[in-house]
Amino acid sequence: MTAQKTNEPKSTANNTQDEILEASKGNEFMELVRIALWAVLLATVIRAFLYEPFNIPSASMKPTLLVGDYIFVSKPAFGYSKYSFPFSMDLFEGRIWGRDLPEQGQVVVFRNPCQKNIDYIKRIVGMPGDRVQMVEGRLYINNAIVPRKFLRRETLVSPQGHESELLLYEETLPNGFTHYIYEESDRGGLDNTGEYLVPQGQYFVMGDNRDNSQDSRVFDRVGSIPLDHMIGPANRVFFSTDGTARLWEIWRWPFATRFSRLFNNIQAPAASTANSSE
Repeated sequence: MTAQKTNEPKSTANNTQDEILEASKGNEFMELVRIALWAVLLATVIRAFLYEPFNIPSASMKPTLLVGDYIFVSKPAFGYSKYSFPFSMDLFEGRIWGRDLPEQGQVVVFRNPCQKNIDYIKRIVGMPGDRVQMVEGRLYINNAIVPRKFLRRETLVSPQGHESELLLYEETLPNGFTHYIYEESDRGGLDNTGEYLVPQGQYFVMGDNRDNSQDSRVFDRVGSIPLDHMIGPANRVFFSTDGTARLWEIWRWPFATRFSRLFNNIQAPAASTANSSE
């Protein structure tokens, strides 16, 4: 009897300690859940209102952007439309809170007017009211040829090992903005077009890889881009990989990362490296 009486307080004390430990674990779990929810909320707000990350899946913007580049797009620059938010929530009409309008030469991300579930990235070449046309591979804006300067020939190798030779040019738009473009030749499928009058409130966009870009020249697939479809200008490359390392191959990440491209300013004008022109 005496032994049983002395054991009861110990058992009660142990049970109390176990309950305290269980309560402590429960509190820690709820705290982790709370932190995770706040982190998700903060990331959602940043993505919706400030900067949204995108990755480059195609070669249409070479040499400016490469497949495997990861970029930030500024949301406040052009303001907000329904395409600024996840699931394209139809919260209001038109565009609000825009501090700037898109400019000629800017690289922009937009929602394709003909495929409204797809985001594209291209460069603005034609402004509202401009007349844009391609003639034998040369860009004309308002009946004036856009100057380009030949820099060099470059041989590119695809991930599959296929080689292609491209001509690198420096192009100067009417507002003085210079940038690089690639041309395979001046006889491609989109090197001769009709004249296109850019409607008011819309923009004519093209890829820098001129013979490998589906852009405003393809009227039934893209066409001109309404301001409301603009998501924002592409600011910087924050990461870049050449695709030679899989996600789980951590030991290969340093060799696959293109360190020279990290934090590159996408909107910076090109610097001329040659004197020959045409």
